[in-house]
Amino acid sequence: MSIAAPSRGAFARYTRIAMVLHWAVAVLIIGNVVLGLAADSLPDDWIRTAVDTHKSIGLTVLGLAVLRLLWRFANPPPPLPEGFSPLERFGAHAAHAALYVLIFALPISGWIHDSAWSGAATHPFLLWGVVPHVRIAAITALDPATREQIHATFFAFHVWFAYALYALLAAHILGALKHQFWDGERELQRMLS
Repeated sequence: MSIAAPSRGAFARYTRIAMVLHWAVAVLIIGNVVLGLAADSLPDDWIRTAVDTHKSIGLTVLGLAVLRLLWRFANPPPPLPEGFSPLERFGAHAAHAALYVLIFALPISGWIHDSAWSGAATHPFLLWGVVPHVRIAAITALDPATREQIHATFFAFHVWFAYALYALLAAHILGALKHQFWDGERELQRMLS
């Protein structure tokens, strides 16, 4: 799919594939945030299922993010609206770059954290309950003390990446709403079919 240059009264929008990948990643991330925050309040016999679902969502997001990045390289996004100031342009590009970094960093840090878990050997993980997921062998082969240190360190990274993602998602949503409703740009239509 190609992106046609906007004509008078028209606007440039993302390709349908970019839109599907954007919204799939967004819905999965929001679902994972809710699941992650709710896990502590779940009954004990639901925790393992919630954690495995959290991991499955995270790894699915990682796979979709790879596809999204490859699609973006092959199909550059439409230009930002002309009404954006230089500071807004810089902020939009910086926020998108940071979002991509976090969308990759969160599942990778979680995968490392899970691979270092002391219970990994006795609790096999199946992606979506079907596909066997191989933990990172180089980490699972380490001595227990080193694994425990990695487990704790990458859990901390995972949590801080999550907080950073919450802040960036809020800024991203507020920025889109500001451009749509305050500035009168057709911002939301760029990512809606």
